[in-house]
Amino acid sequence: MAELVFTFEMGVVAATLAFTIFLFVSEIIRIDLAAILILVLLGLLSYVPGLDNLADPTRLFDGFASNAVISIIAVMIVGAGLDKTGIMNKVAATILKRGGTTEARVLPIVSGTVGVISSFLQNVGAAALFLPVVSRISARTGIAPGRLLMPMGFCAILGGTMTMVGSSPLILLNDLIQTANANLPATQKMQPFGLFSVTPIGLALIVTGIAYFLLLGRWVLPGGQTKMNVSAGQGTSDYLERVYGLQADVFEVDVPANSPLVGQQLADINLNNNLYIISTYLKGKVSMVQVLTAEIEAPCRLAIIGKRSVVARFADKNNLRMRPELDVFSEEFALTNAGIAEVVVPPGSGVIGKCPRDLLLRKTTGLSLLAIYRGEEILSHVETEDHEPTAIGLVEFQAGDMLVAHVKWDMLTRLKQDRSWVVVTSDYPQEELRPQKVSWALGFFLLSLSMILFTDVRLSLCLLTGAVGMLLTRVLSIDEAYHSVGWNTVFLLASLIPLGQAVQNTGTAAWLAQQILIILDGWPVWSLQVGIAVLATVFSLVMSNVGATVLLVPLAVSIAVAAGADPALFALTVAISTSNSFIIPTHQVNALIMGPAGYKVIDFVKSGGIMTILFLIVSLVMLNVVF
Repeated sequence: MAELVFTFEMGVVAATLAFTIFLFVSEIIRIDLAAILILVLLGLLSYVPGLDNLADPTRLFDGFASNAVISIIAVMIVGAGLDKTGIMNKVAATILKRGGTTEARVLPIVSGTVGVISSFLQNVGAAALFLPVVSRISARTGIAPGRLLMPMGFCAILGGTMTMVGSSPLILLNDLIQTANANLPATQKMQPFGLFSVTPIGLALIVTGIAYFLLLGRWVLPGGQTKMNVSAGQGTSDYLERVYGLQADVFEVDVPANSPLVGQQLADINLNNNLYIISTYLKGKVSMVQVLTAEIEAPCRLAIIGKRSVVARFADKNNLRMRPELDVFSEEFALTNAGIAEVVVPPGSGVIGKCPRDLLLRKTTGLSLLAIYRGEEILSHVETEDHEPTAIGLVEFQAGDMLVAHVKWDMLTRLKQDRSWVVVTSDYPQEELRPQKVSWALGFFLLSLSMILFTDVRLSLCLLTGAVGMLLTRVLSIDEAYHSVGWNTVFLLASLIPLGQAVQNTGTAAWLAQQILIILDGWPVWSLQVGIAVLATVFSLVMSNVGATVLLVPLAVSIAVAAGADPALFALTVAISTSNSFIIPTHQVNALIMGPAGYKVIDFVKSGGIMTILFLIVSLVMLNVVF
């Protein structure tokens, strides 16, 4: 191979790279603005004589139409469509049910799940789909998103090393091997890798990533981040006690067939026991909106609001079993789905002079009435220190009554259109879920996934097929689709693509690779492999991992042949190591999670630095053990 000479163009590109890294680390300006600045700088410099290879001005903005960027836009829309149907709510509820609400239990479940999904779906797609899941988990548990999103994002990247379709470098590898075989003698020709050839390596990396954050997370993960922009409304028990002095909580109880409650009406039970049955679970179905004259059937479960001592006596008296925490009702009472709302009866309302039972209030409005605030008086089923319990189901409404009720947010959104009520509460998620569209959303998601796995259709087109399908079937409106896209991520990645191309087109990458390999000449085989891995890692930080793979695989094969090593092993080392992108947010996944979690570049340097070293150690050990 002819020795490359360092040129003026290479010097300009190297200086631009250094300037980019300085802007990213110092954060003098926002990182997405820094990327746009570099894009403009490259475009202007390309007009300087002698710097023609820096960028083609006519194709400077091609990054905005690149496969990677369009894929990110499409997968964000697909994820928003799934979220709009409530599927991600159910995924979050399942994770919380299995893993509890502590960081130590939620983190491995979320990260491990995303890691497995990203072994078949592009890692940025898996991360984007789980963004709303982490959002809901954060809102329900109080765990800051910054404590969950980085482990999830890193494991999404690591998951791409589990199969030969998990990341673009691994997808390309077999093609590059075939090309390299043309220049190798028959005895040294490489065999293509099978779909699951790299699975042991990927599994070891995912386990390492999860263990790293579990053991060192308290020191390396940023703390004190605010919750995501998901308004949680008001928690039931805290709000009732703070505002109205009602010392009540929500309890879940089992009703066996031999309970005295069987056959009794909900309204009578509430009135006679100073509590409030707010929801029932019967034959696999949870019902919060029902007529209070409905009778108890068994076996079932009840969600009851009341004082712990009152509910405990009630349970003992009626042969019920109190559960230590909410189980089947945990999703219904999640703060992202339902909570406490305040509704006023205005003058001239059609409900004045009527009582909740006459109006079938819970069935017609979704309001589970807990108290009526009338002047200085509080009327409630629940007994307090200052007030006796009242049968509020029989109290006639008056103008100015403030109703305190538990309600699902989508029902409250619809209630705002009814002029018989004035909804005072405003701090709650006011988007309307569309569970009736779940089959369309799942259908188009599975269609996209099938196209990715079983056809050679371009990734961006596969994902856009699913996104457009969801728009046409009104899972999402086009305005909602625009709103779901993280445009800061799009501009960050699209603006950096020309920089990676400049590194490659000017020969800067090839020159740098050659210098490093000259230094490694004559070293032991294992050190050559380490050098190749480090080189691939560095290149993946400043250019596309595909570009780094295409550039380095032929070099790695040549080095292996010259050193008497296994060329297939060295080629695979490159393809695996280009996923080692954790130190700065230039990887698509890191750029995706940066905004929602409020990360700074220094957070990636701090957490990603150790992860980079662990990746190198574990991947190199496993590569040599497996192959």
